Amino acid sequence: MTVSGYIALGIILLMIIFLIREIMRPGLILFSALVIFLVADILTAEEALSGFSNKGMITVALLFLVSEGVRESGVLNKLGRVILPKKRKPIPRLLMQIMIPVSAISAFLNNTPVVIIFAPMIKKWADKLSMPSQKFLIPLSYATIFGGTCTLIGTSTNLLVHGMMLDRGMEGLGMFELAKVGLFILFFGFIYMNIFSNRLLPGEKIPRFSFPNDTREYYFDLYLPANSNYIGKEIEKRRLPGLNEFSLRTVIRDGKHIRISNTPFLLEADDKLIVAGSAEDVGYLTQSSNIKLHALENVNPDFLKKSLRQVEVVIAPRFPGIQRTLGEFDFFGHYNAVVMAVHRNGERITTNLDNLEFKAGDNLMLLTTEDFTRYWGESRVFYMASEIGEMDDAKDKRRRWIAIGLVIFMIAGATAGRYIPFQGKNDFDMFFFAAITVVLMALMKVFTPKKYTKPINWDVLITIAAAIGVSRALQNSGAADFIAHSTINLSKGFGPLGVLVAIFIITNVFTEIITNNAAAAITFPIAYAAATQLGVDPKPFFITICVAASASYSTPIGYQTNLIVQSIGNYKFSDYWKIGLPLNIMALIISMLVIPRFWPF
Repeated sequence: MTVSGYIALGIILLMIIFLIREIMRPGLILFSALVIFLVADILTAEEALSGFSNKGMITVALLFLVSEGVRESGVLNKLGRVILPKKRKPIPRLLMQIMIPVSAISAFLNNTPVVIIFAPMIKKWADKLSMPSQKFLIPLSYATIFGGTCTLIGTSTNLLVHGMMLDRGMEGLGMFELAKVGLFILFFGFIYMNIFSNRLLPGEKIPRFSFPNDTREYYFDLYLPANSNYIGKEIEKRRLPGLNEFSLRTVIRDGKHIRISNTPFLLEADDKLIVAGSAEDVGYLTQSSNIKLHALENVNPDFLKKSLRQVEVVIAPRFPGIQRTLGEFDFFGHYNAVVMAVHRNGERITTNLDNLEFKAGDNLMLLTTEDFTRYWGESRVFYMASEIGEMDDAKDKRRRWIAIGLVIFMIAGATAGRYIPFQGKNDFDMFFFAAITVVLMALMKVFTPKKYTKPINWDVLITIAAAIGVSRALQNSGAADFIAHSTINLSKGFGPLGVLVAIFIITNVFTEIITNNAAAAITFPIAYAAATQLGVDPKPFFITICVAASASYSTPIGYQTNLIVQSIGNYKFSDYWKIGLPLNIMALIISMLVIPRFWPF
């Protein structure tokens, strides 16, 4: 391997470390790597920028707008109310009733808005039927992944691989070509979730005030004002008089934490209290004169006189306060809302909030006014987790039907485009029909034309565009050939199938610890070089990359939908590998059995 090859491997290694440690957003990390390759003379300017004009990348941008049109029209809200069962049934039956239609939707729409809309609906629905919502939220995310594996437009990774194939002068992927393997994974994935999800996922039926595992319970910091009637009063059975909705858990006195049991306890002046209760009952705490919420200590009294409501949000990557503490970032000044509690990785954080650094994926419980949802409900700063304004059925009925019709037009056109008899200069492909659909949606105001840039996830687009250049750099430097040669030597006893297994494992490991698009970018040139050295068709290797990059089941960080439901469902990191690792292995086995049959070497 040449010096350029060693430089390329060093850059890729640093890139992976930066992605794992989340030092910057993935798009900026890959773009930085692209610039270094440019400076090192491994890439020309044309090669570095080729991804930014790639048809696959532009198609992803268009599909963000199509998904936004569907979201704004209220189609998904309406569908959610239809598919969610009205009565309790065995959990396996409920799972199938939710997962099957969600997978079908995700095969044609971006997964993220599907989960953002369905997750809070499912959480409220489960609470209403007194069922643990944790039994349904990870399956919701997995259902979108299953569906996304089946079509070209189901996930941005498929379009990235498609774009890199076109970049090398090859024929891209067909609209439903991936369904040949994706449907097998979907079918057996459903069976697996049906049998094991109830056993492996957290969320047994829990009494209202159990400690510490009640996922519907929040903890609030209180203090006793000088004129409080609670000073000198004896508390029995952990209940504060007039606040029976809450249970006293801990008293902080002279810096010491005193755990409260059901035995009587005498309160003193300057005591700080930690109480537990439902988020819906927080209004009682703001109205009592005998206790004060620590979070509201420095809030303008006029704010407390307004009609307040509780809103849960999940912090999106665009949130400007990421990696800043609540004390440093004026959250109230920005959003006219008070942070009451933070849920992170299944942990409830209610004390010492001022020193807590915000992270993408944090679930915040806010106390705010009714204006919050109007101003921030459709922003990309937060993923709304509850209190989302419902669409007006009568007003949006026309938009819903237009959105459905245009999506059907786009899918049908992209599928049958190659068979249209009057072929002109342009291919009647996914890009062609997605572009037409976006323009028609804008003209008919299915989404808000003046805000058309908001729904686009620019980090994903930059990641994809830069990934194409990074992939080219690995090939130019000889690093891809070196890694491919080493992989072939290690698996030469098993022939092309052994190399296929290695490509799947490498891609899948990368997608679990970095991102699916970055994983595909790194392994694509390796797979291409391996197929060239073996003298076989590279397409089965590219199909394997699509499947392996989407098979992110074992961690919450590899796939954005996993991160969203982790916050809303208060899952721990370990909950994912317990339920997800067998799915990763299952996807590997199915891929190795199916892919060589449909795409022979």
